[in-house]
Amino acid sequence: MTTKPNVLIYAPWYEPAMRRLDEICTTHHVYLAKDKEAFIKEHGPKCMGIGTMHHFPPYLMDACPNLQIILNFGVGYDGIDIPTATSRGIKVVNTPDVLNDCVADMAMALVLAGRRKVTQADRYIREGNWRKLGNFEYVHHVNHSKVGILGLGRIGLEIANRCAAFKMDISYHQRNERQNVPYKFFQNLEEMAAAADILIAILPGGENTKGLINEKIIKLLGPEGLLVNVARGTVVDNEALARCLQDGSLGAAALDVFPNEPEVPSAFLNIQDNLILTPHIASATHFTRMQMGMTLYDNLKTFLSDGSVLTPVN
Repeated sequence: MTTKPNVLIYAPWYEPAMRRLDEICTTHHVYLAKDKEAFIKEHGPKCMGIGTMHHFPPYLMDACPNLQIILNFGVGYDGIDIPTATSRGIKVVNTPDVLNDCVADMAMALVLAGRRKVTQADRYIREGNWRKLGNFEYVHHVNHSKVGILGLGRIGLEIANRCAAFKMDISYHQRNERQNVPYKFFQNLEEMAAAADILIAILPGGENTKGLINEKIIKLLGPEGLLVNVARGTVVDNEALARCLQDGSLGAAALDVFPNEPEVPSAFLNIQDNLILTPHIASATHFTRMQMGMTLYDNLKTFLSDGSVLTPVN
């Protein structure tokens, strides 16, 4: 009988998919251990793989000297030190494509909720204000509005497709102009923000994009503008965002991501009239999370078979 290879699960993902890994390897679940440091010290040296979602402390590579592959549940891999992994011959894989539609759906849900004040209207009824104060306030339309998409990658394109169905005027900004898309390209983010009613962020995290949406960009959107972030919490200057929401420099924001999840900037928690918060759920549907998990399963199975991977990061 062949002994199964060992894989360390640092942070869990969708349970039905994660458990499928037990078919092809022996998994060791750090997050269930009372003494995580001792658990990693005991099991790390025998593990050839690490699976995780969102979190990957740098010391894990040293704690697993026989590490060959990192299974990253998600598209973004900014939490993993890719250069170090590459220099050590460690393959890193992620889960692209399978979550494009769900993230794009969520972006549009936030656009609709942010412009039409859906959550605020729900609260208005529950607090008895419809009867006491009369009709709810007038809000901003979505159809035919001007939307700027920051990052026209795979998910950005799906967001653009949905915006087109709402007859929106679509533009985008990123490092390089895309060929064969009908949308206006802005070389300059400030110019796009000034021209847009809605700015949707869907670009990678990391040092290169940290604080890219700064106070100037936020204010250029204006007192009737909406900022939607389904990218990474770090791409926005969140302190500046809170100030602009409170003083009216920005009309509204709808955020699915934050810099230090599950922590949320305390300033956001007291802003209700023009801020919608969701707990990083853009891809969190049963169907999509199963697809993401099986992408990691298929990568590991292929790697154990012939040393190749299906969705390489490095």
